[in-house]
Amino acid sequence: MENQNKNLLLATVLSFLVITGWMILFPPAEPEVAPQATAPGATAPGDATTPSTAPTVAGELAAAPVNDRAAALAETVRIPIETPDLAGSVSLIGGRIDDLHLKAYRETIDPKSDTVTLLTPAGTDHAYYALYGWAPGGALEAADVPGAATEWELVEGETLTPDSPITLAWTNDRGMTFRRTIAVDDKFMFSVTQSVENGSDEIQRLAPYGIIARHGEPDDLMGFFILHEGVIRQADNELAEIDYDDAADLAIDPREAAHAEAVPVSQNGWIGFTDHYWMTTLIPAPGQPFTSVVKWVQGADIYQTEVRLPTVELAPGASSETTTMLFAGAKEWDTIRDYEKDLGIYRFIDSIDWGMFFFLTKPMFAVLHWLHGFIGNMGWAIIGLTVIIKMILFPLARKSYISMARMRELQPEMEKIKENAGDDRTKQQQAIMELYKREKVNPASGCLPLLLQIPIFFSLYKVIFVTLELRHQPWIGWIQDLSAPDPSSILNLFGLLPYAAPGPESWFYFFSLGAMPILLGISMWMQQKLNPAPTDQTQATIMAWMPWVFMFMLGRFASGLVLYWISNNLLTFIQQYSIMRLHGHKPNVFGNIIKSFKRKPKEKDAK
Repeated sequence: MENQNKNLLLATVLSFLVITGWMILFPPAEPEVAPQATAPGATAPGDATTPSTAPTVAGELAAAPVNDRAAALAETVRIPIETPDLAGSVSLIGGRIDDLHLKAYRETIDPKSDTVTLLTPAGTDHAYYALYGWAPGGALEAADVPGAATEWELVEGETLTPDSPITLAWTNDRGMTFRRTIAVDDKFMFSVTQSVENGSDEIQRLAPYGIIARHGEPDDLMGFFILHEGVIRQADNELAEIDYDDAADLAIDPREAAHAEAVPVSQNGWIGFTDHYWMTTLIPAPGQPFTSVVKWVQGADIYQTEVRLPTVELAPGASSETTTMLFAGAKEWDTIRDYEKDLGIYRFIDSIDWGMFFFLTKPMFAVLHWLHGFIGNMGWAIIGLTVIIKMILFPLARKSYISMARMRELQPEMEKIKENAGDDRTKQQQAIMELYKREKVNPASGCLPLLLQIPIFFSLYKVIFVTLELRHQPWIGWIQDLSAPDPSSILNLFGLLPYAAPGPESWFYFFSLGAMPILLGISMWMQQKLNPAPTDQTQATIMAWMPWVFMFMLGRFASGLVLYWISNNLLTFIQQYSIMRLHGHKPNVFGNIIKSFKRKPKEKDAK
């Protein structure tokens, strides 16, 4: 019994230390307010044949910053975007895709709240947009190629829909005609075709590019280590995640105006910005070589991801055409998976941050997603996933519980060994190990299921925290968002008292426990009562406090994760109780509860 309790204590304390260290050392950071960009333009990448030395052209968009988004949109002629999932517009200045809303997603669980805004035009706080153009080469100059400030003419289409693309045109003073056709599907994928016809009487050299520009860090940046926010890039077989502060620290010549890193990609890759639930990504055609660039423009505080395609050389009368894709939308698992499969986008599913336990998080989410589709409620799907996990681990759990029962049977013999060995600890340990060997008992197997719960717990936390599919998903009653903490509070008797519970700005918030964290503490406490308290007073004290410490530590975790832990505790209780009964031991749960409330007699002073 003593060894069994030590194993349980070891596993519980280890879990507690990991979670406590996690929350103390890496708490969710308050959203940082990014500085206002002093120059609202993007930089042109220059000649793609020399990407590492491409010139920086800041301030190509010279509009004065304004705080009103509607005013910024009204400054340019626009072509509407209307799809089942997207609404917005394309600016004829630069042909920029800089106004985009996600129609299926709202800012809060209130159905009347605003839809999520993904892209916003230059001239506003935190401008965020995609633009395309051609970098000049040879005798061409910047004014000879279309860029961020080019005034395009709409020559085909009126509204960009899945059934009707739009085509823009522009002709330079040399007689070169540029066209840009923008198409969109019924989800989040744009297709941008850039073409040029050399109407001049000279050979011309130029290179197409695509840019996603972001002015300052996003204002809703979480800064939590479990989630990557910033640049994400697939360059052939290498996936890179670059935080905003790392992008600003890219090693360059200090005389340059921008910090940049260029990586050649031979045939498969993509690059863009990823947020908690949304993403904007430039995707060249599979098999297309290109240069993948991350850039930060100092002074203007503009982050850029760029796709620079190879330079083309056009004889007089010749033409060239290239097509790239732009993903701008929600990180829906099934949508991204379908794009990877149907469009051949290499490892596109890894744009979702699966973490270091990806071998657990990926299949875990796939099962959860299937259960959600089958059941229709994410809360019950989490409970179903818990049942499946317990079934998979049951053989190991059964072996563990049987080992614990055998340890209990050996307890009288172990007490005799201790009496015979006296104070000789070495002799005592040797005799106990011989007993284990003779009876074929492994004392360490009792804590293995508990230790396995740690990576499973972290993996499920990752799934619940990162994946979009749990955002704003209800369960029952007051739990209307499984990705958020339990909104109820014991401080106002769960809504019975006529005042609101304290918010995060108050230090009382730590004690504002919801109903689910309290149920979690009770379920852990009940699980402990399957066995008598340890005879060692230090162990007994730690074990007695553990459920309530966990209750407070997990009180601010996502409701979905707390629901998993409660379900897991209840299933573990049922499993352990049943197996103990099958092996002739009837747990005295009620008696152990009564003993835990009895006052222990004070030790008398030795005389």
